[in-house]
Amino acid sequence: MSSSIPHRAYLLVSPCRNEADYMRRTLDSVTQQSVPPAKWVIVDDGSTDDTPAILAEYAARYPYIQVVTKPDRGHRAVGPGVIEAFYYGLDQVDADAYPYLCKLDLDLDLPPRYFEILMARMEENPRIGTCSGKPWFRNAAGRWISEKCGDEMSVGMTKFYRRECFRQIGGFVREVMWDAIDCHKARQLGWIAVSWNDDDLRFEHLRPMGSSQKSVFTGRRRHGFGQYYMGSDPLYFIATGLYRMAHPPYVLGGLATIQGYLGAWLRRETQHGDAELRRFIRAYQRRALIAGKARAVAEIEADRAGAWQPPS
Repeated sequence: MSSSIPHRAYLLVSPCRNEADYMRRTLDSVTQQSVPPAKWVIVDDGSTDDTPAILAEYAARYPYIQVVTKPDRGHRAVGPGVIEAFYYGLDQVDADAYPYLCKLDLDLDLPPRYFEILMARMEENPRIGTCSGKPWFRNAAGRWISEKCGDEMSVGMTKFYRRECFRQIGGFVREVMWDAIDCHKARQLGWIAVSWNDDDLRFEHLRPMGSSQKSVFTGRRRHGFGQYYMGSDPLYFIATGLYRMAHPPYVLGGLATIQGYLGAWLRRETQHGDAELRRFIRAYQRRALIAGKARAVAEIEADRAGAWQPPS
């Protein structure tokens, strides 16, 4: 790392497409952080609304913002498409020059000390390889609703990484379940993946997780397919699908998730190529059904401590 780069310098990479309705709130909440980013690469992935004009406005005001235009694929993409755009942006900079890296969506409103607190907690525990706050959204009545993300994962819309951890796990896979596979891989290698629900780390997700340009049910079915791709244990996944029925859209959302998983299983779709990782995930999930997720994760963290390779 260059001696001119502060130890709390972080790099943000934000894929976006047609985010004009939300992005000003994200841009404002990041540029007003107590510790602003050292570099922020924003990839315009073929926007056809006012996104390019808004990005140009902010890039002119904040020198650390770099806007990169990616050729238009003709439609909004999730999963593989988002990660493709992320890497398109990452390739524009020397990521090794920054101690921390974050994939950040442009439909979030972050609290003002968000990144400062994440880095402070990673400094306190060097085994924390990836972390985040928790996403919440407002329903039609204006009431805050939690997206019910587990403590054992950093969330996909704001994946904050220690650079060494991101390198060791091989980065993100280019498939729907990229934002869970990364945390399981990190834990397999002895790192800790975690998210916190503190007041200072809760953030508003302006487009609720699992929604889709088609419908929320398309997003839920896509999630079910991703769980199959990742190698999730069938009994564990059915249990989580039933749990999701208590989250809007009630009942039907959970059923759509189960439908996505079972459909992929019946079609014998291709699964993630790391068979050892798939076994690791299923072993964790089966233990979680018996002992609970918190205890299962704690056992893995204790067991895998010897596999952890400290940052150099």
